[in-house]
Parts: sequence; structure tokens; C-alpha cells
Amino acid sequence: MKTLIIIPAYNEAENIERVVENLKNNYPQYDYVVINDGSGDNTAAICKRNNYNYISHSINLGLAGAFQTGMKYALRNDYDAAIQFDGDGQHNPEYIQDMLDKIKEGYDIVVGSRFAEKRKPFSMRMIGNNLIEAAVLLTTGKKIHDTTSGMRIYNKKMIEKLAQGIDLGPEPDTLALLIRKGAKVSEVQVEMNERTAGESYLTFTKSLKYMTRMMVSILFLQWFRKG
Repeated sequence: MKTLIIIPAYNEAENIERVVENLKNNYPQYDYVVINDGSGDNTAAICKRNNYNYISHSINLGLAGAFQTGMKYALRNDYDAAIQFDGDGQHNPEYIQDMLDKIKEGYDIVVGSRFAEKRKPFSMRMIGNNLIEAAVLLTTGKKIHDTTSGMRIYNKKMIEKLAQGIDLGPEPDTLALLIRKGAKVSEVQVEMNERTAGESYLTFTKSLKYMTRMMVSILFLQWFRKG
């Protein structure tokens, strides 16, 4: 199965070399593309110096824009599956094959889930995760244990839809919309790493705003989206 790893990267100069070299040296069976999303640091220079496969945005388009650029690349190059993969080193490529096996079983989307087989810790962030999970269950009838996981694999049909969709980003509200439209979704238990360098853009305030936006979108706005 021809598989593409899409690596959105915004100011990941401290991480991107480690992430890509791990993929190149240990998982050469997968192709990859780095989407440098208008970074203000040396992310693009590092990619160029190492002759990585990368695409650069001249301005920062955000995660949704970087994600769609990767999906367009996957569609244009006729990939059978594409995986969303963080550029900060939190995602482990060792789980990709297990996720691909689910795609081969006939699923359209497979989520790399931290909680498919493990209980969630109690924290403010997990309260938000639980609320989004409940909203997805309420609107789709499908229980997804880790709706906010950024590690997801999409099959060929989903690649085409996500590459051509106007407002289909890599977020829980899009996942809920695609399930309502008939997408088959499964989860695979994964372990994720802590960020070792750089700073996460998700502060407490941003996390709260994100949760609110997702809840409003899933419960109300998605009913008006085409998908």
C-alpha cells in the first residue's frame, strides 16, 4: 500500500531533523512530505540543507492549510493512504503499520488513539477531550475515545475528499462530519511522546477556545457543512 506521511511543520527547527531522519533511517517503506507552514525559524533551511522532500508556504496558513496541502500532494501522486504526523516528535511511526492494517480491513479513517485500551487521566485537558467525545457520540452515534489525536490515517477515498474540500481540516468536527456522511472509523492504541524541544502553541486559554469552537461546530455548525 503506497503510503504518505504528511508532516505539518510550523517553527519546528528544533525537532524536524530528528523526526525526518528517524523516518528515513528506520521506516523507508513510507514516503513523507514536510509542509513548512510559513515558519519564521530555520525549518525551511534545515529541510533544504538535508534535501528533504518538502513544500513551503510563503505565509502561515495554519494546521488546516498545511494539512490540505499535504492531502493535495497525496492525491496528485496517487497515494493509497496518507497519515497526519506531528513534526514535534510526539507521534511514533512504529504504530503506522497497525493503523494501515485497519485501513486494509476496509476502514476509511484510523485514529491513533491514546485511550482505545487505556483510561484517560483526570485533567482539565481531558475534561475537554471528554466533552468533545460526548458531542461526537451524540451527533454520530460513534464513540471515538481520542477525538483530539492528531495521528490519523486516511484511505484513498478520504484523501480525495479532504484534498478537494473547502473547509475540511484535521479536527474533531471534520471527523464527526465524515462519520455522519458514512466514513468508517476505527482506533488503534498508540503511545505518544512528550515534546522534547520547542513550545506547544496550545496554552490553557487557547485550549479552552479550541474546545469551545469544536463543541459549537460539532453540535451546531456541522449540520450546515457540505462535507
